[in-house]
Amino acid sequence: MHPQPSLRTTHVTASPKNLLVYDRWGQFGRPVVLLHGLMFDRTMWWPVAAELAGASCTVIAPDLPSHGQSPPRQDYRVERIADDLAGLVDALGLHRAPVVVGHAASALLATAFADAYATHHVLTLDEPTIAAGTIEDLVTTAGLDAVPEALRPYAAPRTDPALLRAYESWLAQPPTRRNQPAMAGRTPALPSGPAGPLAHLTDPRGFAAELRALL
Repeated sequence: MHPQPSLRTTHVTASPKNLLVYDRWGQFGRPVVLLHGLMFDRTMWWPVAAELAGASCTVIAPDLPSHGQSPPRQDYRVERIADDLAGLVDALGLHRAPVVVGHAASALLATAFADAYATHHVLTLDEPTIAAGTIEDLVTTAGLDAVPEALRPYAAPRTDPALLRAYESWLAQPPTRRNQPAMAGRTPALPSGPAGPLAHLTDPRGFAAELRALL
């Protein structure tokens, strides 16, 4: 008999000034933090989380500020949001360094988190190019045609120029370090890396298997 898959639950963390809404699958194991790119929301990770969740990890998918159900705030700096994510991970009470996954512009956030906090592994996909010169360049829209039709609603970014302006400070972030281990003294075997744009939606099961290998 196979165990029932973990149920998704929705939570709120932090104070009213820096509140984040997030989904959680599981109660034990290593935290896996799934970060959506700008103009998306946490639902883009639901297909992967459903495949990944189990006894070996707890999966967390937050909405970035002003995305999904997380409200606006005054401070959108990547370091500030990384601090809030660290508080979220600490509040889980799992006492294990997380695997942090960043999609598109949130590759910058994943790297900033790993620079400041104990991190088991960082995995990025669809990250911006070094040549990104405007905030619009940080929004990834490529690869939608390869996503199965049933999953395309998870892959379509919204259009909100005013919200993009709020995140302009992210342009000053340094280039990301693709698939670099971020915890000193430990070098896990590196995976081959996500294949193609929106790899977590074109092949959720395969992407979940790749993450499971990092636990």
